[in-house]
Amino acid sequence: MDDQYLNVIMGIIMNAGNAKGLAHEALESAKLNDFEKANQLMTESNQSLAEAHNVQSEMLTKEAQGEHTEMNLYMVHAQDHLMTAITYQDLVKELITLYKKNAK
Repeated sequence: MDDQYLNVIMGIIMNAGNAKGLAHEALESAKLNDFEKANQLMTESNQSLAEAHNVQSEMLTKEAQGEHTEMNLYMVHAQDHLMTAITYQDLVKELITLYKKNAK
């Protein structure tokens, strides 16, 4: 496995992990009715998720151009992190909305 491939994998894992962690912090802020902080954290979470998605998109673009990407357990793990972060972020957005409704 070359360094460039490892950088792709780690880029997805780190950014997706950051996105999930920031979303969790946003949820904790919403529980305390600090919706301004929750929104700020979700914005940061979205930025991290976009970074992870950009890394993945670059990989998919290369694949479409005929540059095959090796699939191994590391890449599967990275994709799992990305999909979990996306799903968790969606759930947190809904929960924050519910916390806002209950705070009124």
